[in-house]
Amino acid sequence: MSVFVCGWLQFPVCHSESMGSIPGVSLLLLAVSVSLLTSPSVQGGKILVFPVDGSHWVNMNLLIQSLHARGHEVTVVRTATSWYVKENAPHYHSITVTLPEAINIEEQDFFVTFLVKMLTIQKEGASLIGFVKFYWEMLGALSKIHQQASMLGVEIFENKTLMQSIRDTQFDMVLLDPGLPVGILVAHELKLPTVYNVRWITSGEGHFVVAPSPTSYVPTSGNAVSDKMTFGQRVKNTFYYAFNTFIDKFVVCPHYDRLVSRYFPDQKFYHLLQGADIWLMRVDFVFEFPRPTMPNIAYIGGFQCKPSKPLSSELEDFVQSSGEHGFILMSLGTLVKGLPIEITSEIAAAFAKLPQKVIWRHAGERPNNLGNNTLLLEWMPQNDLLGHPKIKAFVAHGGTNGIYESIYHGVPIVGIPLLFDQFENVLRMEARGAAKVVDATKITWQNFLETIQEVLHNPSYRNSMKRLSALHRDKPMHPLDTAVYWVEFVIRHKGASHLRTESYKMPWYAYYSVDVICFLTAVLFTLIAIVVGSIRFLCFRLCRRRKPKQE
Repeated sequence: MSVFVCGWLQFPVCHSESMGSIPGVSLLLLAVSVSLLTSPSVQGGKILVFPVDGSHWVNMNLLIQSLHARGHEVTVVRTATSWYVKENAPHYHSITVTLPEAINIEEQDFFVTFLVKMLTIQKEGASLIGFVKFYWEMLGALSKIHQQASMLGVEIFENKTLMQSIRDTQFDMVLLDPGLPVGILVAHELKLPTVYNVRWITSGEGHFVVAPSPTSYVPTSGNAVSDKMTFGQRVKNTFYYAFNTFIDKFVVCPHYDRLVSRYFPDQKFYHLLQGADIWLMRVDFVFEFPRPTMPNIAYIGGFQCKPSKPLSSELEDFVQSSGEHGFILMSLGTLVKGLPIEITSEIAAAFAKLPQKVIWRHAGERPNNLGNNTLLLEWMPQNDLLGHPKIKAFVAHGGTNGIYESIYHGVPIVGIPLLFDQFENVLRMEARGAAKVVDATKITWQNFLETIQEVLHNPSYRNSMKRLSALHRDKPMHPLDTAVYWVEFVIRHKGASHLRTESYKMPWYAYYSVDVICFLTAVLFTLIAIVVGSIRFLCFRLCRRRKPKQE
C-alpha cells in the first residue's frame, strides 16, 4: 500500500515518575494491548505528499512524522529550491524536481519584500489609487506564484522515467496541501484517493468550494468581519465573494486549466479540485465562526498544539528574573523575519516602558529605543514559552499556528496583522474578547503601550482566552489523532466516495436550481395566462350575449 504525505509531527509523551506496583503495570499493559487489538488498524501504507513551503510545511511535517511513527512509508515531492522541505529526513523519502525558475514563496526574502511593498501602499491611505496599487501588486505576485507552481506538473508529467517510478511504487493515496494544487493532477493520473491538509485553496478559504457558504453570515476570505453583519457589511461581503471568484477564475485557475486541458482534455480543473475524498480542515469552531459543513470534512484545528517543555537554563533564568510581573512574548511567525525599522523602534520604545520582561523573535535590523528588559532572539521555542506559567501576553501577527498555540495555552493576544488571512484571524479573536488589535501602519509607542497595558491589566482578555482554551481541549480525540485516523480510513477503504457529494459536477444553473425556478415560473405564468385568458373569453362571450337582448 502507498501513501504520499507532507508534514511535521511530534507526539507529547507523558512520563510517570515511578512504575508503581507490578499488578498495576500488568493492568496497564493489558489495557494497552486490548486498545491496540480493538482499534481500527491499517497495514503500513505508502503515501505520496505534495506540500506547500513555509509555515504550511510546519503543519504538514507534523502530520508526516505521525504517519511515519504509525508505520507508513511517506514520500514527499519537493522542488530543488525549497528552503523548508529538506531533501533528506528520517521520517520521509523525497522526490526532488528541478523547475525552470524557483517558486516565489520558496525564496526566503519574498515575504519580507512583499510586506514592505504592502505597508508602503497602505500608508498612502484608502484612496482609489492606493487600493488599485495594492491589488495590482498582490494579483501580479499571485499569478506568478501559480504560474511557477504549475510548471511542477509539467516537469513531472514530461519526465516519463519519474512517472513510471511513481507508478511502480504503487502508492495508496495522495496527501496534499491544495494551496498549490499540482498534486491533484498527479493523483488523478495515478487514480489514487486524495486527502487534503487544508485551510486555504486557490480561491481562498477551503469551505467555499466544498460546503454551502451563504454570504449573509459566512465571512468571505479577505473580509475581516464577524458572522453578525450589518446590511452594509453583507453588501461588502457579497462583493468580496464575487471579487475572489473573479480572481480565481481569471488570475489563478488559467494556469491549472492549461495543465488539465493538456493532459486530461475531458476533465475540468475545478472538478478535480472539489473531488477530494477527505478534507482535513485546519479549523476549530472555538476559533472559526459557525457555518455549514459536509460529511467529508474532518476538523483538526490546533493539531500542532502540545504541552510545553522546560526552557533552556538561559531562557529560564531570564523569565524568572521578571519576578511577579511575568513576561511578554513577541513573534511574527516563520515567513516575515522583521518589520521596517521605523515600526520596530516604536514597538521597542513601548516595551522599554513596561515592568515585564520581553522575549522578541527578531532577525532584522536591531530596533532603536531597545530597553534592558527586552531580549532579541533569532529563534525561540514558541510553544514552550507560551506554556510557561509566567507568560502574560503574546504579541503576534495573527498566523494560524500562533493563534491556536495561544488558545491551547490560554494566552491573550495583542495582534499586529500584516498579510493575507492574519486580519481575519485576529478579528475572530477580538470578537471573542481574547485579543486587541493594532494597525501596523499606525503604530506609535503611545498607542502600542496603551494596547499592551489594556490586555495585561484587564482580566477579561485572559479569562476569555482561558474559556476558549477549555473548549478547545475538551475533545474526545486529539486533532492530530483525528487527522491520522482519516488518512488511515482512506487507505483501508481505498477512498471515501460515500462521504463526498457529487454536486460539484452539476452545472451552476442546476446547483442553484435556476432551471427549476425558471420552469416553475413558466408554469405559473402559463397557468395565470390560461386563467386570465379564460376569464376574458367568458367575459367576451357574456358581453356578446347581452348585447342582442338590449337591442
